[in-house]
Amino acid sequence: MFKRALFLGIVSGLLAGIAGVIYARIYYSANEADFSKIVTAVKIISASLFGGVFAAIGYTLLVHTFKTRGEIVFNLLFTILSFASLLLPIAYKLPLTIETPELFAGMVIPMHFFPALGWYTLKPVFIREAIIKD
Repeated sequence: MFKRALFLGIVSGLLAGIAGVIYARIYYSANEADFSKIVTAVKIISASLFGGVFAAIGYTLLVHTFKTRGEIVFNLLFTILSFASLLLPIAYKLPLTIETPELFAGMVIPMHFFPALGWYTLKPVFIREAIIKD
């Protein structure tokens, strides 16, 4: 079970990271707001990959602990943590050299939901049975 969850976490994290990089480029094209010195492609992919692997560990622990209700508890916690992570970009202090700081939140806030969306989308492909049988 852990191997499948970990593989799901890595794949969904990488896909979320790639989606984040694409989103950042589209955002730049649409708004001409360049935050590439603060939010690099490596940081986007790393953060998404961390979210995916962290989700895999949490999923495995919660399904083992709560058995039939583990997936429900995991989904609730993953969603809450995704929303809670929005405090990071809201509280981030941008350098004074940034020309359009008001557009920063519009770029990074949606990316905080990409790991969860990737996980929820790909989970049925990797893990068909959410309940661990004793």
